Amino acid sequence: MAVARRSRTIKASPTEIWELIADPDHMPRWWPGVARMEGVEGDRFTQVLTTERGRPVRADFRVVQSERPYARAWIQEVEGTPFERVLSESVIAISIDPLPDGTTVTIEQHQKLRGYSRTGGFLLRRATGGKLDEALDGIERILG
Repeated sequence: MAVARRSRTIKASPTEIWELIADPDHMPRWWPGVARMEGVEGDRFTQVLTTERGRPVRADFRVVQSERPYARAWIQEVEGTPFERVLSESVIAISIDPLPDGTTVTIEQHQKLRGYSRTGGFLLRRATGGKLDEALDGIERILG
């Protein structure tokens, strides 16, 4: 399993951070590569990502943890999608820890690779870490 984790202290309250990350409609503002959201309904949502060639790709997710204002996690539904060839599981978890002068935000992504893809775990971990840094940059840009 490839696991990437990044943390950053942001000068915002846990509630402000929670309100941003808990609303999937805000994801295009802070999550890298998300062009727009579709099908935001209850604990499910679809990210519309754009490839380098401008082609839209949809990724479906389901919220698996939601503890206001401290933790939020969602899992990608890969079965029956193009992602299934590479991934058997992908979970993103965000934890929010209050500090006297801000809030520490930690984002983790756990990805279980399928088949031959398992040999590239270290490359995936590095690329995913960069994506998580971009997500923290987005949160900080909006709230910090």
